[in-house]
Amino acid sequence: MARSRQQHRSRTLSQNFLVDRATAARFVRAARPDPAGLLLEVGPGKGALTTALAPYCRELRAYEIDPGLLPGLRATLRAAPHVRVYERDFVGVPPPREPFAVVGNVPFSRTADIVDWCLRAPALTDATLITQLEYARRRTGDFGRWSLRTVLTWPQVEWRLVGRIGRREFRPVPRVDAGILRIERRPRPLLPAAELADYRRLVEAGFAGAGGSLYASLRRAGHPRRRVDRAFGMARVDRAEIVAFVPPRAWLILHRELNETSRLV
Repeated sequence: MARSRQQHRSRTLSQNFLVDRATAARFVRAARPDPAGLLLEVGPGKGALTTALAPYCRELRAYEIDPGLLPGLRATLRAAPHVRVYERDFVGVPPPREPFAVVGNVPFSRTADIVDWCLRAPALTDATLITQLEYARRRTGDFGRWSLRTVLTWPQVEWRLVGRIGRREFRPVPRVDAGILRIERRPRPLLPAAELADYRRLVEAGFAGAGGSLYASLRRAGHPRRRVDRAFGMARVDRAEIVAFVPPRAWLILHRELNETSRLV
């Protein structure tokens, strides 16, 4: 009966617990936790990543939404006083003011909310998350396509796919494989803060799809033809290119060329 209740919670909360210790160790290497730093974990579950990460940080705060997992998790971590376990929904936690990193095997159905929380946190240095492989590939351009969210945040954040995990390394076994997504806030942004609003307006106009191609969308947004022609030449972007296939580095050049006062850092 207890097992049946746990299975029901796992489905409801989109829980897939990592069971392979070698993969947990690989995740720690990808996360590169700061030994003197603060680490926040999303959904520790049964503690596979928590126990692997604990020796490598000054303080670890683990936030678990499932009350049924808390007794076992706290018992497992009893010998690690610098690890604190909270019964909380992670996206409702106020972000720390001091520099911190986020890690976790995130519920696939909550990935977008958790990533948004990380991007909004001013003191976040990096986040290393286990997500659906397709999500990680879309966010990092691994398909050769780039999402609006990735391009918008590129001047301040780097997105990388740093590992893949087969679906059979989880229980219950999900339908798809997973990826290790690494989000790093750049210590020095690629654009000055004063230019970010103009850059975002440019990207949003391009992704609006008003003209079919990126070139047509930017022309319809009011940019002069001669300037757009020059910008596309400098960025080496074909005028017929679909917006999703334009890499972030090209967007930075387009921004520089279409905004006379802009200068790349």
